Amino acid sequence: MSRSIVPDLKTKTVWFLTGSQGLYGEETLRQVATQSQAVAAGLADSADIPVTVVWKPVLTDSDAIRRTMLEVNSDDDVIGVIAWMHTFSPAKMWIAGLDALQKPLLHLHTQANVDLPWGEIDFDFMNLNQAAHGDREFGYIETRLGIPRTTVVGHVSDPAVTARVGVWSRAAAGRAATRGMRVARFGDNMRYVAVTEGDKTEAEIRLGVQVNTWGVNDLVDAVAAVSDAAVDELVAEYLTAYEVVPELLVGGERHDALREGARIEAGLRGFLEAGGFHAFTDSFEDLGALRQLPGLAVQRLMADGYGFGAEGDWKTAVLVRTAAVMGAGLPGGASLMEDYTYHLEPGNELILGAHMLEVSPSLTTTKPRLEIHPLGIGGKDDPVRLVFTADPGPAIVVALSDVRERFRLVANVVDNVPLPAPMPKLPVGHAVWKPRPDFRTSASAWLQAGAAHHTVMSTQVGVDVFRDFAAMSGVELLVIDENTTTEEFARELRWNAAYYRLAQGL
Repeated sequence: MSRSIVPDLKTKTVWFLTGSQGLYGEETLRQVATQSQAVAAGLADSADIPVTVVWKPVLTDSDAIRRTMLEVNSDDDVIGVIAWMHTFSPAKMWIAGLDALQKPLLHLHTQANVDLPWGEIDFDFMNLNQAAHGDREFGYIETRLGIPRTTVVGHVSDPAVTARVGVWSRAAAGRAATRGMRVARFGDNMRYVAVTEGDKTEAEIRLGVQVNTWGVNDLVDAVAAVSDAAVDELVAEYLTAYEVVPELLVGGERHDALREGARIEAGLRGFLEAGGFHAFTDSFEDLGALRQLPGLAVQRLMADGYGFGAEGDWKTAVLVRTAAVMGAGLPGGASLMEDYTYHLEPGNELILGAHMLEVSPSLTTTKPRLEIHPLGIGGKDDPVRLVFTADPGPAIVVALSDVRERFRLVANVVDNVPLPAPMPKLPVGHAVWKPRPDFRTSASAWLQAGAAHHTVMSTQVGVDVFRDFAAMSGVELLVIDENTTTEEFARELRWNAAYYRLAQGL
């Protein structure tokens, strides 16, 4: 039974705004409207763009522009705007509107026609088709005002253009998701751990995320209140969805443990639904009267689109939820991940990633096995969990760290590979990958950046989406990919340290 809380991105809208001015007369403005509607339709009809593109009437004066931007801000379903200066739209008309805009902006530098009608061009044509310098006027005022934006250049019939707009729209959906995200922390961070700490007030200022704590006994009470009928329903679902080991089947010697795992899932899910939460954390050091560490429950909730961070790591919970929203409708998934241990065969170095129990089955298309084993940490009953290997293919691992005066995202492009050999003694969800550009460069850069050991792994979206998301959110992003060198990465760290310190002002 699907209980996904990942939104259908078609319910999110982007407004298409066209700039012009009254100087050209009504006939020209009617042509501008007709042509801009055609451009907007080209975007709206593209399968590359997962959101709904809505055309708005041509803007020709400052008041209309400002009011439009205020409407954008107040409509929760609008996640951003696309702006195109069809003719010449004097940029001072846009100052108040751009200053008011609080949502992501994409500047589309395009024109109505692909080919110039060389033999027919006259000054009427030139007056109508002025985006070549109208957009330059707009670009100047964006830069003068310091407006963060994405610039896309080309005709909307070009698949490269619609693909780029699609990337931006997914990032805008992620930005909208953080603005209203509520994170429930059950207990505190794992004791003495540094990187899972962070400034929750700054997170709300910068990202819009609300992070608050509930006692684990609140969760214990919710679990205790779950009815046997609800447990029966979940157990029946497990038996259909997974390969369940015999000892957990009805009548099996460990079936009660499966029922307890189901009770924890139902209680946790109900608590999150009642509180309107989108993400959560727990810690094996603070489980109260819970009989098991929530393994199966966390795995299934992540697969449904909830964010999760282990050991109180709310920043990773935010990332998992954000990645799930940005990847909505695409194959693959988003999950908590952790670089656990290495295979250091020269020339074939691999990273084995897992996290005790909590890796999302959205990373695999195979049918996971539902098993029970001792955990060896936390001092609770043996927990039930899903066991699988993430599918081979391209992926990205991203960490969010608090580096005192700012948040820092570090993203490593990786390639998941098949499990080289069976691991019968490691019954957890896991992934095996080769990092780009190579193991030494990747690990060295990661350590230089002070990046966290908890990450989100996404097999749905790539670094381009995270790059747009970081720009929209005013968050530093460092990328480790096939082009990275240790020397250049070290220089980027130094440049960024100076830039972000200066950008804060006095």
